[in-house]
Amino acid sequence: MRAYSIILSVIVAAFLSLDVWAQSESRIYLLHSDRLFHDTQIDAKAQILVGNVQFRHDDVFMYCDSALFYEESNSLDAFGNVRMVQGDTVSLVGDVMYYDGLDKLARVRNNVVLIHGQMTLYTDSLDYDRLYNVGYFFEGGRIVTTDNEMTSDWGEYRPETKVAVFNYNVHMVSPAPPQQTRTTLLTDTLYYNTVTSVANARGPSTIDDGDCHIYTEFGYMNSKNNDLTLLMRSEMSNNGKKLIGDSIVWNSVDSIGEAFGNVVYTDLLNNNAMTGNYCYYDDRIGYSLGTDSACIIDFSQGADTMYMHADSIKMYSFNQKTDSAYRTMHAYNRVRMFRRDMQGVCDSLVYQTRDSIMTMYKDPIVWTGNQQLLGEEIQAFMNDSTIDSIYVLRQTLSCERLDSLHYNQVAGHEMHSYMENGELKMTHVIGNVIVNYFPLDEDSLLIAMNHMESTEMKMYMGENRRMKKIWMPAATGTFYPIPMIPRDVRFLENFQWFDYVRPLDPQDIFIWRGKSSGTELKKSVQRKAPLQNIKKIGRKHGNVQDASAQKI
Repeated sequence: MRAYSIILSVIVAAFLSLDVWAQSESRIYLLHSDRLFHDTQIDAKAQILVGNVQFRHDDVFMYCDSALFYEESNSLDAFGNVRMVQGDTVSLVGDVMYYDGLDKLARVRNNVVLIHGQMTLYTDSLDYDRLYNVGYFFEGGRIVTTDNEMTSDWGEYRPETKVAVFNYNVHMVSPAPPQQTRTTLLTDTLYYNTVTSVANARGPSTIDDGDCHIYTEFGYMNSKNNDLTLLMRSEMSNNGKKLIGDSIVWNSVDSIGEAFGNVVYTDLLNNNAMTGNYCYYDDRIGYSLGTDSACIIDFSQGADTMYMHADSIKMYSFNQKTDSAYRTMHAYNRVRMFRRDMQGVCDSLVYQTRDSIMTMYKDPIVWTGNQQLLGEEIQAFMNDSTIDSIYVLRQTLSCERLDSLHYNQVAGHEMHSYMENGELKMTHVIGNVIVNYFPLDEDSLLIAMNHMESTEMKMYMGENRRMKKIWMPAATGTFYPIPMIPRDVRFLENFQWFDYVRPLDPQDIFIWRGKSSGTELKKSVQRKAPLQNIKKIGRKHGNVQDASAQKI
């Protein structure tokens, strides 16, 4: 019984293989020809067909002016106005075609046009393999769709998947002529879906989209919605600005882009850069956002490069493309900055290029050398990225460290410090001024401490940041020798030395160190003057009667 089952299985398999062989060996049928004859001098094995020649092979119909039909080998050579139609979707025309019915392979030459839906392929040499349903050219070709035009040295097209592949000297323009070209792509390998209009460039590729120039080694371009998705550390440059990221998403019509992973945005026109792991940019309104290790780098001063980090950094542009254009930068949460001659920390910061003012909010601190400056709010007035002056408002404190025990200290309500070539030259303090100052003898030794109080003070600095002169309109004070300084006088009431918070180098700006608990500035209360009440003033002087006592 088992032997019978095995024999039956072999017979069924044989019949199935015969059926597959019969399908693969389907014959070419001659449907029509005006003339049919044999000529041994031309070809002894061929039937010679002339005039309105028609063939059918499976579901494919072939037309030509004349042909040599090799019935024995199931093949033909077609000449003049050659046309092959597969179903109602694929149409292939050319001047000459060799068709092999056994391999289901058509070789079409000269003025070849392959049409499938909205896709048209132009070439001079095309092999169309019906067995695998693919056509490929190898001596240059061009594909045109409703959205794009692509050319290359070698390529293939698959009607089943509607995907075209291009290799070697690939050139793509969008939109397709005769419309004016908006985007140009050059690459070595390109995959293009004729339905979705998505092009996938692989290998070194360049994309020019107006003023925007792009380099990528793996990217997608969607011509329908003008989206670009760039991977593998791509670059975008536009009028002196360059954006680099592990991946970039860009819409050329809306001019909106996002970059992810190790982002570097460089503005050579303004000599600054922004780095981080996420960046959003809207070119229409000049808005950008950087988060996740966001850092602003200002290299306009050469070696004195400034680095600033915050949790979020936003840039706004106003009056673009006008002579009055300016920008505003907002940095939020845990702001830390480092420059060789200046460091600073605060909770948030705003910088405006229109008036070149940088304002620091909530527990701001600025260090220059051995000097520390703090208050409720600090404004730095800039000139070409250098600080001209610093204005500190409310609960101000300026400290200069002389050694681990002795500090020159100045406290007041407002403090305005003026700089020259990065060096402090003069400080003007207004309101409730209290000073602890340690004068030095000729050998630069501490000899005493001068404690003074006044309503106003001007402090002038000499060379090497040494005190040159102090001016006060009227002051009270005490001169204490070093050994006799009282403990409660040595340090002012709001004195704190926050050197442990200070950024040490460009990498240290990413490490947040807050003030110790209890050392934060107390919020000052801004009291308003009481409003005058006319009725109360009148009663006080006996001129106004109570309205409830009046009779109507």
